[in-house]
Amino acid sequence: MYGSLVFARLRQCTPHLIHVSLGPPESRTRTTSGSVQPVFRLTTVTLHSSLTTESAKTLVHAFMNRRLDYCDSLLYGVSEELLQKLQVLQNAAARVVTGARKVDHITPVLHELHWLPVRQRIGFKLAMTVYKCLSGMAPAYLADDCVLVSSMASRRHLRSADVRKLVVWRTRTVLGARDYAVSIAVVWNSLPVELSVSVLTVATFSRHLKTHLFSCLN
Repeated sequence: MYGSLVFARLRQCTPHLIHVSLGPPESRTRTTSGSVQPVFRLTTVTLHSSLTTESAKTLVHAFMNRRLDYCDSLLYGVSEELLQKLQVLQNAAARVVTGARKVDHITPVLHELHWLPVRQRIGFKLAMTVYKCLSGMAPAYLADDCVLVSSMASRRHLRSADVRKLVVWRTRTVLGARDYAVSIAVVWNSLPVELSVSVLTVATFSRHLKTHLFSCLN
């Protein structure tokens, strides 16, 4: 199964998170205490005082958000401690754009920018993948793992078969629960019925999905 091969990489996810949060080795800067800090974090004040809000937002999107989104769906199910490494980075990026102080609560700042927190971004990516798979807009190697309950004769009598729910494959291990085929089904089945059964365009589904994920933060 494609997902099993991909998610085997989660055992080595810590180096990936370090690379994303600190950048490549040549871009890292050491403090006087010897600890390593990302260049991005060290230049927060300078960037905000030198750029307009829109310019800062464009720079952050090109420089930071792309890193946060890179293979983020592979991080589904990892520990809060590991995800926090990326969340700290996103929080710093949000402060660059808005000029928010470090003591300010970050959730309203992210909401103002329409940026989902890292964990919700991962769920958003997985849900969008399922939507594209069910709509015939994804490659077969991804779509093959999106198995509708209604497509299985032994489960057609279930209520979930009428609302485009996916089959959640049984697993006995923590790593197995992070498998692509399992994670997409769990995320998709957690969505409101109106999102999973409605015939929506990509843009409309994306907008409604983001609104739903933001509402779950309140």
